[in-house]
Amino acid sequence: MFKDFSIIFLILAFIAEVIGTIGGFGSSVFFVPIGNFYFDFYTVLGLTAVFHLSSNLSKIALFRKGLNRQLLIYLGIPSVLFVIIGGVLSDKLDTTILKILLAVFLISLSTLFLVKKELKIEPTKKSSIAGGAISGFTAGLVGTGGAIRGITMNAFNLKKDVFIATSTMIDLMIDSTRTIVYYNNGYIKKEIWIYIPFLFVIGFAGTHLGKYLLKFIPQERFKVISLGLILLIGIVTGLKIVL
Repeated sequence: MFKDFSIIFLILAFIAEVIGTIGGFGSSVFFVPIGNFYFDFYTVLGLTAVFHLSSNLSKIALFRKGLNRQLLIYLGIPSVLFVIIGGVLSDKLDTTILKILLAVFLISLSTLFLVKKELKIEPTKKSSIAGGAISGFTAGLVGTGGAIRGITMNAFNLKKDVFIATSTMIDLMIDSTRTIVYYNNGYIKKEIWIYIPFLFVIGFAGTHLGKYLLKFIPQERFKVISLGLILLIGIVTGLKIVL
């Protein structure tokens, strides 16, 4: 399975990072289902955590104009705690079940956002804690949960730089934690270490290109396109399980 080094996989990872940065959903929502065409689900979870670390470090360097400390506590801490629970639980479930959960999550998430374009959550302490817990749990279990955190943070009407800086710092906390959990679970196998340096470079390059393209592409319009892609990927993921 790991004998042939896949350039196409790395190209798709780069595209996932660019689209994730522009669309605002994060690269993992694209990277996880794409990775499933090349590796087993557990390996994809390990690669996703490492890949996210590099892109988040890049985002922190690009968008470092302030953090919302309140959200960092009320949303960040539950995210870290529940990503551990999701990561540990992922080792207890069959990969087919995890793939089904991923497909259902992608289809439900994209459909919800496409239908309820103005979806908002009340900006309260309880909603931030709940949003952090759910996003952390799904990130640990199926590899992606940033979109849920995004909905929660949108309720607080943050400035763009503060939003990205705070979200990225929380993401970094989540990925640092789940990388340890996934490593202990045996997901980060020695055979795929060859991809890690390339994924770090792709994380930085994709984030930079995504930020540059944001100047020319309206984010809201691109978000609709991203949602359509997420829906399509979710359907393809589901069909791959059935067929």
